[in-house]
Amino acid sequence: MDRFSRHLLRLVISCRKLSAEVSVPQTEAIVAMATSSEPEFALPQRALLARNPSKKILWNPETAARVGEILAQRLLAIGVDEVSVDHGEELARPPHWRRSVSPFFESVQRSGVRIEGAEKLRWP
Repeated sequence: MDRFSRHLLRLVISCRKLSAEVSVPQTEAIVAMATSSEPEFALPQRALLARNPSKKILWNPETAARVGEILAQRLLAIGVDEVSVDHGEELARPPHWRRSVSPFFESVQRSGVRIEGAEKLRWP
């Protein structure tokens, strides 16, 4: 087992929310997570829906970046400063989702958590 396989970062993406979870691959126990449905994002989402009730996507790249910051803070608080990502899974996402989540990966790394495998990702 290499030193990065201890924690795996996974993203769950839908039109309504972006969720990020970090788990231990051997047990699949989630050690930290952050999502765009947390209370901090509720007011901006309600305002967005009030302005445009037919709006389908309730998160944007700025929200993705903030979710990344929150996740990084939670990881650093428990002593995790390195995670790995399945780059094959991330590259399999449609290009419009990859563009939208690139700020997430950038903010996690900027906050001090190294993402092994992120260097293999190329966002359009």
